[in-house]
Parts: sequence; structure tokens; C-alpha cells
Amino acid sequence: MGDSIPRKLFYKIGEVCQLTDTQPYVLRFWESEFPQLAPKKSPSGQRLYRRRDIDLVLEIKKLLYEEGFTIAGARKKLGMDGDDAGSVMEDLFSVPKPDQPETEELPMRGVVHELQEILRILDQTDRRLQGRRTSRPTES
Repeated sequence: MGDSIPRKLFYKIGEVCQLTDTQPYVLRFWESEFPQLAPKKSPSGQRLYRRRDIDLVLEIKKLLYEEGFTIAGARKKLGMDGDDAGSVMEDLFSVPKPDQPETEELPMRGVVHELQEILRILDQTDRRLQGRRTSRPTES
């Protein structure tokens, strides 16, 4: 894919999604989990990604979806592990195989974790929308 990325100084989130085959909410979530993925913002607040950000998104996607790493495992692999990152759900799925060192990740854990995070985000969004519907004044 590296050669098919057009040469530009900045890429908008829609372009990055198209180039990396990801969704905007996934990119925004990954920004919160991977400190090195920090696109610049325009004066209007629009995310502006650089080529290195796209390369990092492709690497994160490979680690999570193809190699089965958890977010914490991918962070370690990329040298981004820190005290502020991680979650209780991640710890539940971080049990190593008996015959492998603790740093090795089981396949599919990353996918399970991503699905849990997506469901959590969707649930929060649904609750916010429900709150908006119930707080609207009724017409008389």
C-alpha cells in the first residue's frame, strides 16, 4: 500500500480512512490509546495527518487485526507503553499461553478488545442520543 499513498504534506481524516481502510471513530479511538498517533489540528479543529501518521495507522492495524495483539500489546511492540494507558478489560484478556513468555499475545485478543471498545462507544453514543430525545420539549 505504501506506494499508492499520494505525496502530500497533510491528509484529512476521510483520506486517511480511505487509504487505511478504517473508520473515523477507530482512528479517533486509536489516537487516545497510542500517544505517537497525534495528528495536528487546523484552526477549525480538523485533524491533519502526516505520512508518518498513516504509516503508524497501518502498523497499528496490522498488529491488532492480523497479528492479534491487544492494544496494550501493540503499544509495547511499538515502544509506546506507559502508565496512563490500558484498561481493566484489557487485563482480563492478557493471559499468556502456558508455554510462552508473558509478553506474547494470544491471537484474536486484539479483535475481541476492539469489538468491546466499539460496543462501549456505541453504548455511550446511544445513551447520549436517548438523553437528547427525552429532554426535548413536547409540542402543545
